[in-house]
Amino acid sequence: MKFVLVAVLAYLIGCINNAYIFTKYTRNIDIRNYGSGNAGATNVLRVLGPKAAAPVFVLDVLKGVVAVLLGKYFIGMPGALIAGIAVVCGHNWPIFLKFRGGKGVATSVGVVMTINPLLGLIALAIGVAVIAITRYVSLGSMTGAITFALLNIFFPNSVQVLTFAIVLALLVIFQHRSNIKRLINGTESKIGQRAQIK
Repeated sequence: MKFVLVAVLAYLIGCINNAYIFTKYTRNIDIRNYGSGNAGATNVLRVLGPKAAAPVFVLDVLKGVVAVLLGKYFIGMPGALIAGIAVVCGHNWPIFLKFRGGKGVATSVGVVMTINPLLGLIALAIGVAVIAITRYVSLGSMTGAITFALLNIFFPNSVQVLTFAIVLALLVIFQHRSNIKRLINGTESKIGQRAQIK
């Protein structure tokens, strides 16, 4: 029963969509109607710029941190892992926004940095490096998620943590499936390219 409660609580925390809330109350727009249509920090960056995206990113990271800490408090590491997946699912598919949320990257950063700070930091550094080199946020995001999963293979903690890392990476990749198509076609937007607000 505790596992279910932790999962539901973490999911609801994830459903607090900071991109939607921030842009709705500061610009009176639904961020999902602009740019990529994604309710996440990257799309806020693309549409409104870094000053608007920064608080959204930080708050999304904190969602992951809070959910994992709550899960760990109630059930230990198994609870942390369940909460980590659930909070990302809440961010991606928020019930309050008709299941149209973000892609879970910033929230995943908070999750992995709380579960395994060292491996999380390495994965984050590699992801950021890919973004800096290629200018593709999507490619860096997927690279970071895959790196975290691979690191858990080479530096195993437990089967549960490895399974968690693989599931998390699959969630990130799944949410970027349209980006993958655009990357292949050469039409993916690079960081710094701004979308127009009509």
